[in-house]
Amino acid sequence: MITVAEASERILARIGALPEEAVATGSAGGRVLAAPVVAPVDSPPWNNSSMDGYAVRSSDVRELPASLEVIEEIAAGAFPSRALGAGQAARVMTGAPVPDGADSVIRREDTDDGRDVVSIRELRDLGKNIRLQGEDFRAGDIIFAAGETLSVAHIGAIASAGMKAVKVHRRPRVAIISSGDELVELGDFSAQPAGRKIVSSNSVTLFALVSDAGGAPIDLGIARDTEDSIRKKLDQARESDLIITTAGISVGDHDHVRSAFASLGGILEFWKVRMRPGAPLAFGMLGNTPWIGLSGNPVSAIVTFELFVRPAVRKMLGFSSLFRQTIPVRAGHAITLGAPLMHFLRVTVARSTSGDYVAKLGGSQSSGVLTAMARSNALLILPGDNLNVAAGEMHRALPLGDDFHGADRLVLE
Repeated sequence: MITVAEASERILARIGALPEEAVATGSAGGRVLAAPVVAPVDSPPWNNSSMDGYAVRSSDVRELPASLEVIEEIAAGAFPSRALGAGQAARVMTGAPVPDGADSVIRREDTDDGRDVVSIRELRDLGKNIRLQGEDFRAGDIIFAAGETLSVAHIGAIASAGMKAVKVHRRPRVAIISSGDELVELGDFSAQPAGRKIVSSNSVTLFALVSDAGGAPIDLGIARDTEDSIRKKLDQARESDLIITTAGISVGDHDHVRSAFASLGGILEFWKVRMRPGAPLAFGMLGNTPWIGLSGNPVSAIVTFELFVRPAVRKMLGFSSLFRQTIPVRAGHAITLGAPLMHFLRVTVARSTSGDYVAKLGGSQSSGVLTAMARSNALLILPGDNLNVAAGEMHRALPLGDDFHGADRLVLE
């Protein structure tokens, strides 16, 4: 039985970023660049005004009052017809190109807004309010390097360069297989006859979790509790980038996933981890495709997804920050553990009046009680070296949801 940290390291060691694909610029937010973005044009493409006003030569307005001939008006989208001469000005709008010879734009409110002759009343804008050609980037510049995550600002800058698509790491295709004769698809479930079947909630939950992590989930449905049925599902999943199964990886008479995996030539690397919930966790390679086998218990499946599957999906997407960043918390009450294993308890974390974080159990810790998981916002990490945790002890918690800072390693204690 290996540790959580060892399991994480061994899984991630066999996984790398996927090849590139071209994605429309407007749809690339949150993706990771697989190649540098090289500017094809200058930005701005010409000297332009940063406000409404009058383009002037500063040598003509060193002293006040200054009256200048207005030779033309230049709207955004138009271009000047000639350069400025001595004693001349051009009325310009925000974003409009400024004529050659101009080195300042005097804002409109510092003038009398004249149309044929303008009177300049204030000199605070001398040498200002002109955005120079190439001020942001020049043609041939590397705007963004490979490995950068594209934010909204990245998307805007790339669009300003006129680039319709960018090269990002491909989204991993993640095959999801649930197993169990007692399971039925959500769409096929009926409350009658009562007690005969249960919904395969893991299928729905994992589909949502894979999507949330940035992957492309492929639900291959439910395998029956036979080696042949499971083998057929695994064979279907060979062409995916990652395979996730739930249930069937323990030592029961109907746990056939590992034997089906081996019959297809799969190489098992480990199958038990020193943790609770989720100790029955398998990892191996089916050809070039990694396989992670999760427990069938719904809470165990979610916990182990967060610890092992989400980081794997993020690595395939090209991210360097793979894990949710753990935070220091104080135990809100005494806790007694049942075994010397690393525990991940469902908790509600909130700030105390003193400003530190306090973690309180979010209800039942049974691995089948999903409502307690839904009401929790973090997992309290207890190393298991001490079965009796006193109220006030400091430990770490793994926040759930999207409000987290990325970390380059999994901090467990």
